[in-house]
Amino acid sequence: MSLDLDSVTWRKSSYSGANGGDCVEVGDGVPGLVPVRDSKDPEGPVLVFEANQWAAFASFAATFTI
Repeated sequence: MSLDLDSVTWRKSSYSGANGGDCVEVGDGVPGLVPVRDSKDPEGPVLVFEANQWAAFASFAATFTI
């Protein structure tokens, strides 16, 4: 499967520091899918999840405190 990610708006967690290191970025603008990439390598590989899978992961991850 090939996706056109040129129009994706990338965002990262508000918990990430100002330096932007060691973060993942989540893409908005792909209906039904959530692309995820490494903020240190924006031209690198992108993982793509179905939106419901990403929602389940995010909900689970939110139960943890650091």
